[in-house]
Amino acid sequence: MVTITTSPDFDSGSVLPEATSRSGAAHVSRLDLTGFRNYAALRLDVGPGPVVLTGSNGAGKTNLLEALSFFAPGRGIRKAPLPEVARMSSGVSASGWAAAIQVSGAGGTTSLGTGLEARATGGATRRAVRIDGEPARGQAAFAEHLCVVWLTPDMDRLFMEGGTARRQFVDRMVYGFDAEHARRLATYEQAMRGRQRLLRDNVGDTAWLAVEEETMAATGVALAAARREVVARLNAAIAVEESLREAPFPRAGLAFEGEVESWLDHGPALDAEDRLREVLARGRARDGEAGRALHGAHRSDLAVHHRGKDMAAALCSTGEQKALLIAIVLAHARLLGLARGATPVILLDEVAAHLDEGRRAALAERILGLGAQAWLTGTDTSLFEAFAGQAQIFEVSSGRVSSI
Repeated sequence: MVTITTSPDFDSGSVLPEATSRSGAAHVSRLDLTGFRNYAALRLDVGPGPVVLTGSNGAGKTNLLEALSFFAPGRGIRKAPLPEVARMSSGVSASGWAAAIQVSGAGGTTSLGTGLEARATGGATRRAVRIDGEPARGQAAFAEHLCVVWLTPDMDRLFMEGGTARRQFVDRMVYGFDAEHARRLATYEQAMRGRQRLLRDNVGDTAWLAVEEETMAATGVALAAARREVVARLNAAIAVEESLREAPFPRAGLAFEGEVESWLDHGPALDAEDRLREVLARGRARDGEAGRALHGAHRSDLAVHHRGKDMAAALCSTGEQKALLIAIVLAHARLLGLARGATPVILLDEVAAHLDEGRRAALAERILGLGAQAWLTGTDTSLFEAFAGQAQIFEVSSGRVSSI
């Protein structure tokens, strides 16, 4: 179970302290790319403030955000298979790619690197993860040096689509507080797939089924507890923050709901594990027929309400849904700043184009108030006038980046 440490007096009725000042926030000071998407080679040096990337559609703005997103657990903002990220030349994809960043903060500068490289013995490629040039065990190691959160146009239908996307959204929020959440999630999903293969193939090895179900029960309850705790803290943070000022973005009410979460509401985690293990064992025949597990942490979902209208987010207008998402992402960034002592790097792809002038100004005010390094993309520099000279602006064109 994840435990979030914030300031001692933080609760649903307290005033949120100001986020860490920019001078103490970890930020990306350099980005290097080799063979990445439409970039043959790139070196981009930036300061700690907001970074605005402008240019026409297809110029490569989102590719830069994607590169940064690979320094967080998961598969990046596009969820692309790693070989597809390699640069295409004359219709042929290169065999590998590399991305490296320098992370600067109060503790100095650290180099992080990742990419797809060939194994020394030949054969298949593999994902590389390095810190200061030394190999590290998985992307979770990056979390000790940097936290990255994002909002992309693909997330605009988050409230309209199935629960999988919303669970992934919550899981990314949990990663910022507990990088081991990614490992537990992978273990849970592997056990669930293994159990389903046994049921599909009519393997009568009840002992092996019990092993997979034990793993699902232990990791599933841990996943549910972590998601539930982070959503509760985020819900409290949103309530406090929006009570302090006129709310340019709608106030979101959040709850993470499901069978396992309801068991945690009424008893200890060990009891919830026992119940999930028993339900899975009793449901083997039905799950085999259904082709999937009908109980477990993968069935839970995030419920979001527009509190001002007392309306489910799915019933709100497209603009209101976007504003709700922005409110959640900004509150998450503030909560991370309180918990970690440094604000995260925020990636906002084409976010300003869907906001009116008032909300663009409010977005700039919130980002500057957080002291966070935000990377924002857009086709028109006029969308970022609210930053009033406090942002670094670059033009992106055909795999080249130049300062404006």
